[in-house]
Amino acid sequence: MASSAVNSAIEKLANIQLNELSTSSSPNLQKNLSILSPDQIELGKMLLELGQGHLFEHWPDPGVDDDDKRALLTQVSVLNSSYPGGLSSYIKTAKELLADSKAGKNPFDGFTPSVPSGETLTFGDDNFIQYEEIGVKQVQNAAFVLVAGGLGERLGYNGIKLALPMETTTGTCFLQHYIESILSLSEASSKQTQGESRRDVPLVIMTSDDTHERTLQLLESNDYFGMKPTQVKLLKQEKVACLADNDARLALDPNNKYRIQTKPHGHGDVHALLYSSGLLKEWKDTGLRWVLFFQDTNGLLFKAIPAALGVSATKEYHVNSLAVPRKAKEAIGGITKLTHTDGREMVINVEYNQLDPLLRATGHPDGDANCETGYSPYPGNINQLILELGPYIDELSKTGGAIKEFVNPKYKDSTKTEFKSSTRLECMMQDYPKTLSPSARVGFTVKVGGSVCNGGWTIESIDKDSSEIPEEVRIRGFKINKSEQVQQFYGEPGKFSSKP
Repeated sequence: MASSAVNSAIEKLANIQLNELSTSSSPNLQKNLSILSPDQIELGKMLLELGQGHLFEHWPDPGVDDDDKRALLTQVSVLNSSYPGGLSSYIKTAKELLADSKAGKNPFDGFTPSVPSGETLTFGDDNFIQYEEIGVKQVQNAAFVLVAGGLGERLGYNGIKLALPMETTTGTCFLQHYIESILSLSEASSKQTQGESRRDVPLVIMTSDDTHERTLQLLESNDYFGMKPTQVKLLKQEKVACLADNDARLALDPNNKYRIQTKPHGHGDVHALLYSSGLLKEWKDTGLRWVLFFQDTNGLLFKAIPAALGVSATKEYHVNSLAVPRKAKEAIGGITKLTHTDGREMVINVEYNQLDPLLRATGHPDGDANCETGYSPYPGNINQLILELGPYIDELSKTGGAIKEFVNPKYKDSTKTEFKSSTRLECMMQDYPKTLSPSARVGFTVKVGGSVCNGGWTIESIDKDSSEIPEEVRIRGFKINKSEQVQQFYGEPGKFSSKP
């Protein structure tokens, strides 16, 4: 009797709430109020306010598929709580971006590109070594963030990319290489900062539904490759709702009418996850200064990180993008300074298929062209970032970690009224600088390859596109020159001498 009275009261309250909108806006939801909790009713009301009444059009009478109905609203709750600003913000942004896409609006209208300031380092020279020494000292003040939400399917590998072998001699996987590199840098840093208390350098790994359990299993089955389990944190990103049309109506799963279709949002989610986790504040309270972001399959990265970190510390960059020399029109984004007619400035990655037309439209008839160095003046983005922690926290406190998004719908025809399949909003980690003020210090560090000597041989970088170089050398990616014939004599483990 008491339960019946409670249900009646809930339904009466819900009816009042829904009547504020329209009793006819979703009759199927209205007649199912008795099976829903007050929180679920509020979610239903929110969906109606956002123009999502179609989600309830197929709902049968109470008593049929009740668990599935509640499961849909449970999913809505997760989608709402995991996105900065909730679903209302997601749908509002989606409508704006879809309208711009349909109208063919260029996101770079009003912007003029120019070459930003940065540092070019040649591997192994005196300048490189100087910055490297500074950077090694700074490692004790750094946290590392690994973005690893993807599988290796495009590489013909049915597993997480972190488990791929980095090289074939020992079969060391990427995750082992990364952790051992961090531990080695941490040890070297502690030796150079004698007298200071040694910290366990933290590592955060952003995972997804596809990679979370397998990443955890890889760590646990290998004793975290030498790290303390407390040093490693896994943050799992959620997917976002798919959009069915230009009105930003949420798409239902074709195989389940009680589930909203979802897709990955992109690695830009790492910023919101770090902010909501509270880790950034913890790091600042313990005296950390830097956050280094890197991706799951870049085996050479840790040869460049110390010197790049030294550049950040010396130049006091708030944002430092690691970059590589880039040939004009090469299929890799370029680090570019953009200045708007209204005075706004930003230093960001501009994708290669946008950079050339942008340059041509702003007084550069040759577009993206090589300069006197033989490379484009816009260095190649490799999605490796070094952020100064204090300014990073200040910025995320304003944005909640939200990153400027984009949408890329595939239209059925030139009218742009229907999609071939559902789309969604996406965001990229490297677009973080888009919301920064003009006073933010944003730069880049380009690494130019140099000769690597081992007493008997030199390894030189090559132009892999040159037809003058033998095919087998172009495939290998470098040239080996013999300086003198030597033999290595080993005395004890780790020590050897070279003799002619």
